[in-house]
Amino acid sequence: MSGAPAAAPKPNPGIPANWRNIASGWTVPDEDYADQPYIVKADDGAWVCVITTADGHEGATSQHVVATRSTDFGRTWSPLIAIEPSGPPESSYVTLLKTPSGRLYAFYNYNKDNLRAVKRTDGVMEKRVDTLGYFVFKYSDDHGKTWSKERHEIPIRETAVDRGNIYGGKVRFFWHVGRPLIHQGAAYVTLHKVGNFGPTFMTKSEGNFLRSDNLLTERDPTKIRWETLPDGDVGLRSPVGDIAEEQSIVALSDGSLFTTYRTETDYPVHAYSRDNGRTWTPPEFMTYGPGARKVKHTRAANFVWKAGNGRYLYWFHNHGGTTYSNQRNPAWLAAGHEVDTPAGKAIAWSEPEILLYDDDWIVRMSYPDFVEDAGRYFFTETQKTIARVHEVPAEFLEMLWNQHAAKNVARKGLIVDDVGESVGGARQLPLPRLPDLAAPKDKEGGGFTVEFAVKLESTEGGQTLIDARDANGNGFAVSTTDRGTVQLSLRGALGPSSTGSFSGDVRDFGLGEISWDCDPGLLKSGEWQHFAVIVDGGPKTISFVVDGKLNDGGDRRQFGWARFPRELRTVNATDQVTIAPRIRGEMRQVRIYDRALCTSEAVGNWRAAAK
Repeated sequence: MSGAPAAAPKPNPGIPANWRNIASGWTVPDEDYADQPYIVKADDGAWVCVITTADGHEGATSQHVVATRSTDFGRTWSPLIAIEPSGPPESSYVTLLKTPSGRLYAFYNYNKDNLRAVKRTDGVMEKRVDTLGYFVFKYSDDHGKTWSKERHEIPIRETAVDRGNIYGGKVRFFWHVGRPLIHQGAAYVTLHKVGNFGPTFMTKSEGNFLRSDNLLTERDPTKIRWETLPDGDVGLRSPVGDIAEEQSIVALSDGSLFTTYRTETDYPVHAYSRDNGRTWTPPEFMTYGPGARKVKHTRAANFVWKAGNGRYLYWFHNHGGTTYSNQRNPAWLAAGHEVDTPAGKAIAWSEPEILLYDDDWIVRMSYPDFVEDAGRYFFTETQKTIARVHEVPAEFLEMLWNQHAAKNVARKGLIVDDVGESVGGARQLPLPRLPDLAAPKDKEGGGFTVEFAVKLESTEGGQTLIDARDANGNGFAVSTTDRGTVQLSLRGALGPSSTGSFSGDVRDFGLGEISWDCDPGLLKSGEWQHFAVIVDGGPKTISFVVDGKLNDGGDRRQFGWARFPRELRTVNATDQVTIAPRIRGEMRQVRIYDRALCTSEAVGNWRAAAK
């Protein structure tokens, strides 16, 4: 296998203004179904992307693994290159690893015995057969243009979950997602073993890692050695329930390994290994750092990537859920940095930001990858029918990575700035017009942010903290509720959700109304608290950042943020805002922005206020 070097990548034509909207991304080719678009940069400079595809739905008999190449940072792609021909037998869930020699290894499931159905625990025959069989690899020595004719099986040590399946381990149930890892001269490949299948598909799962100490140097694929980790008869499980799957793994600077994975609870799990994966800390629900609160995540892929210089990125969905069908839109991103603990290095995570979204709330994106190339940053994702590449501004990621030290007040878009002495009675201030929330073509809708510090004598409901409503109740207001929370209420004119004529008159389309409050249990009496309420007209979300923490629902509700109707066009109703018109307490540091602040900016404002 050989090939000429690829042409130099084309220059960056610019990142679109609506880069968070997945429709602005560049499409990776497929046959119909498209899953797991994972990328490596080959030694000839091209990107090689592997995907699992089919001319039907996920699990179709035609499912197989393919590759495609791009020489312009993912804008255009070569015709699909079959690593395996269209099934049956099915080949599925492929990932890539590049060795120092430039060889590319593709790892995937292969239904070698061409089983057409397997037994379920309820006696029904399961006809979907893409998560079983043999774990295999092929390789490419010409940067992904062609692939070895032979496929090679990876021996997997039998464990209790295999012996406990309905075939006693004679048929193996498993699949594979996530980027392989190179660590201290060895290769690590994830494997997610399945106990059995039932009416809701998988009834039990746990995680393992396949480690090779010579794959990076051995040219003869028949001589590559493999061992199944962790040691013992049990893989990585969940502290609650039988589902623990889709492990993602990175290495820390002290040689520790970190993994995170999904469950069928409202929370992902994490664990650390201090001995190269042989043993792991007891799996625990993932937190934002040692001693911090739990991370919220549904039953979907949640991946971690290392970005160099002790920096990490974490893709998740920032809400609870126990089934596959729960919302995966938008996708959120947190940035990590290393901290010291008595046991070794650990990762502390930032408050998250919305990374990508789709206007259609039903669209679900997942199975991402992260690519850093020539100082530019890219993410992939798939809706299962369309896989795309998205370039993300470097300053967005730098902001996230630096959030833990942010302590400056954001000034861009600041239209009301009342940071004087605390206010115990009503005060009126001019309120410039807020932007339309609906999105013009190829851009995102506008937004606004209301920020303030408050010290209440009582958390009773009915207190109005900020009021920008007219006599008919149109506009927005911030008040306390009978649930002991702070709530934002919006009432304004409906209009076209994107382009279209609109006068701002309610007679055009009528009125729309929505309210959302902070998480229960956060509002306190007798002490100063900082609130940032962010209305984001891109993904159409309302979120609360309270005392520097983004609300995620906690243990009290599935979501800590809400989406509002795309047709809510404007909440402009008055040219004045009243501060503290009806409260038992004091307010200060009131700011209103004519844009949606990033979470990181709200955290910086809170930290600046706490100086």
